[in-house]
Amino acid sequence: MRAFVVRQYGPDGLQLADVPTPVPGPRDVLVDVRAASINPLDKMVRNGEFKQLLKYRRPFVLGHDVSGVVTQVGSGVRAFKPGDEIYARPRDLRIGTFAETIAIDVADVALKPSSLSFEEAAAVPLVALAAWQALVEVAKVRPGQKVLVHAGAGGLGSTVIQVARHLGAHVATTARTKDVDKVRALGADEVVDYTQQDFAEVLSGYDVVLDSLGLASLEKSLTVLAHGGLAISVVGPPDPDFASQLGKPLLKPVMALLSRKLRRRARKIGVRYAFFFMRASGAQLASLAALYDDGTLRPVLDRAFPFDRTLDAMAYVEQGKANGKIVVTR
Repeated sequence: MRAFVVRQYGPDGLQLADVPTPVPGPRDVLVDVRAASINPLDKMVRNGEFKQLLKYRRPFVLGHDVSGVVTQVGSGVRAFKPGDEIYARPRDLRIGTFAETIAIDVADVALKPSSLSFEEAAAVPLVALAAWQALVEVAKVRPGQKVLVHAGAGGLGSTVIQVARHLGAHVATTARTKDVDKVRALGADEVVDYTQQDFAEVLSGYDVVLDSLGLASLEKSLTVLAHGGLAISVVGPPDPDFASQLGKPLLKPVMALLSRKLRRRARKIGVRYAFFFMRASGAQLASLAALYDDGTLRPVLDRAFPFDRTLDAMAYVEQGKANGKIVVTR
């Protein structure tokens, strides 16, 4: 089958190749890929940013989001059958959605929301799981709390806005001028046009900040939190809890060192910091599918590329052109 594989780490490391079609194990479903979406995580994995933590054996197929049709199930699978339309974020070390076919652990799979097309469904697993886990499990957001999410027009930000509103939070976001109306329509109560204002000068008293922009934005975000508030980053630096999540407790001292300055600064002003790395969950995707089908959540797409132009799709995202999720289709 054809797939886009990482042969060596780096910006030019992703290439189209012919690779063996996967054989499903007893707990796997084999999926004919109809669509996959591009995430910043794809670039980070391609460039080797997690190579000390996620030990992929090169060459490996890239891609973290998928929708498609089940063609075969393993001997131990009862919940799915050939012909089922599914969506998934395969677990780490078993990614590979930039391909014609993928075998996925059944625990990572859910039936596709019936109201969504394959393109739309492929756009949501990673960002929906990330938004839900960050806000519900990590931040434990309650009705009436104040949540700030940066880059509200992007794939993750647009989903976080919707989930936060669903949880009853007051939601603020940052966006450029042309996206102000878009993020308000998604449910943002307050929008800071970052081309005109500094969010740290106009916002204060927030319970939770979710940052996907980087260290400079994260450090500034600490200052808008209420006492005891929580800043969550999806791009780092990693904290000691991340080592536990990876099942590598011996790395806790390393993670502590990497995030020491930031955590110390947070403690000094009476707030908290957490690094967040989402995990695969078919059960959560099944619950989220109901929220998509009843209109509580909706996908936000920018454009679709054909499968053969996956490299162009990656470049489009890396150049900062995307205004929503980018999908590749077959």
